[in-house]
Amino acid sequence: MNDRTVRELEYLANKNINSILYLVALQTIAVNKIMDETNTNISTTKKLLPVILATSIFMQMLDSTILNTSLPTIAEDLQESPLNMQNAIISYVLTLALFMPVSGFLADKFGTKKIFIASLILFALGSLFCSLSQNLTQLVFARVLQGIGGSLMTPVGKLALIRTFPKNELLKAMNFAIIPALIGPVLGPLVGGYMVDYLSWHWIFLINIPIGVLGILLSIKYMPDYKSNIIDFDLKGFLIFAAASLLLSIALEMFGNTAHMTPVLSAFFLGFLMLYFYYRHASRDRNPIFPLNLFQVRTFRVGIVGSLATRLGISSVPLLLPMMIQIAFGQSAVTSGWIVAPMALTAMLAKSNVIKILNRFGYRRTLMFNTFMIGLLICCMAIPVIDTSIYWYMPIIAMLGFFNSIQFTAMNSISIADLRHYHTSSGNSLASVNQQLAIGFGVAFGLIVLKVFQGDVKLIHNEIHNAFRYTFLVIGGLTILSGFVFRRLHFKDGENMRTRD
Repeated sequence: MNDRTVRELEYLANKNINSILYLVALQTIAVNKIMDETNTNISTTKKLLPVILATSIFMQMLDSTILNTSLPTIAEDLQESPLNMQNAIISYVLTLALFMPVSGFLADKFGTKKIFIASLILFALGSLFCSLSQNLTQLVFARVLQGIGGSLMTPVGKLALIRTFPKNELLKAMNFAIIPALIGPVLGPLVGGYMVDYLSWHWIFLINIPIGVLGILLSIKYMPDYKSNIIDFDLKGFLIFAAASLLLSIALEMFGNTAHMTPVLSAFFLGFLMLYFYYRHASRDRNPIFPLNLFQVRTFRVGIVGSLATRLGISSVPLLLPMMIQIAFGQSAVTSGWIVAPMALTAMLAKSNVIKILNRFGYRRTLMFNTFMIGLLICCMAIPVIDTSIYWYMPIIAMLGFFNSIQFTAMNSISIADLRHYHTSSGNSLASVNQQLAIGFGVAFGLIVLKVFQGDVKLIHNEIHNAFRYTFLVIGGLTILSGFVFRRLHFKDGENMRTRD
């Protein structure tokens, strides 16, 4: 082989190498571009997903309270008895209880994106049909449609949040998303009162539609679509658990609207009996809808029990305080709404501090101290006498909003802190059902205590205000005692949720 041939071969080799390097460089650039776009999409999803969940929570919480102040007006317009209007509330609550247990399975089978968007559409359509209702029957059917949407959108949205964020970022995301759950019950009666007075009752439902449309548009583009390996649906377990939830919800709703306790106690007994039957079923079935080994996770178990115990005291305050201001002090519904309004402002203030507090003190100390403070503040509501200005309650309710914000964020996040991937759907659904029932139990318990004191004329000296004062002392004391549930936590529980922010 001569020198010329060697040089030509070297030239061709270098040319080919350069070509190969050029192609590799192009491929690298393309891959990097795709990765950058993917990272950008993930980053945008992480920014907007808490907003999407917040819109659904806000709609649900606002809708659950805005109707209360409007029922007399709606009853008059529909030519119905105000007592019959409770059907509009009961139908919504029962639908939530029926469909919430199946939310995790539907999300796993059809994907979080499809189910979440479908739930928003159902809720918005239900709201539209509510506003267009010409009689009570139409209103009840529309509320059922709302309930189907409401039972799915919050649990499925939380599930998407849990699967999108790593544990050390989840607390920050959940902290933002949970704020509407604190603001909704406060703004509901206030907004409802103004809309009924200055517009019409139809607007209390129409307000959901633009929020729902915004949530749908954001979900179409940014909601991730998570699915899981589908196992056989536990139809028997679902029916048993749904029956238990329905019976307990019926008992809670009947409690405040019946003079006879026998049907209420019967519904409670049958509800707890169904829970026992579910326990028997789940212990034998290979794939129950809510596996019993969920409760082997200590943080989940403590979070569920602690949430139930704490909400027995907390949940009744947004109902009892406005009721006392209207009945005992003779003030209007709008005035009582403004007295409670500072709770929303301080809840938002706490949002920026809750992560720092949890990072510094840990979940065990934070939840124990925080629950004690909430109980103490509820007890402080018993201090003012009938001659005291109602504005004395504003600083108490403001501080209560601050501590409530910390409480709900901490309880919600510790419940899912140690759940395995295959437990997130069922654990999240069970936590949502527990929260719904806990709020109902809390309201019912507060009304029970109030009725007991109201019936003892000698104790309250024939002053209804004293009945409210003693009720606040009881539920405040119960809340303080519920803080000891969180002693079951270890000091290092929730370390995997720690964030740098």
